[in-house]
Amino acid sequence: MSKLLLQEAVQKASRQWQEAFNDGDAISCADFYEDDAIMQAIPFGIYCGKDTILTFWQQLIKDGYRDITYINPQIKVINEQQAVLTANWSMNKSSGVIHKEMWILQDDGNVKLSEDHFEAL
Repeated sequence: MSKLLLQEAVQKASRQWQEAFNDGDAISCADFYEDDAIMQAIPFGIYCGKDTILTFWQQLIKDGYRDITYINPQIKVINEQQAVLTANWSMNKSSGVIHKEMWILQDDGNVKLSEDHFEAL
């Protein structure tokens, strides 16, 4: 995949993740992560693996968090298979910074998160 197509795939997947979160669909949120992904959510903790990440999103949605918006997202394409997204974000009960979303091109042509490092301020 070309770097431009990878950037477009990451933009699309990121929008779809935000829509899933705002729809209260934690399962779809978790489906954007690789099975062995790592998520560091400051100050909440480190979550290893898609199932543990799913539990985090389920609880956050259950606690009434919604309406996430990414502010000034930047995508840096590392190579033809990896891209990093950074942004600020806000939602109804919090805001913060995405330090690093590492998106990886999968064999099926989709992209998934292998790493997700963000902070609630």
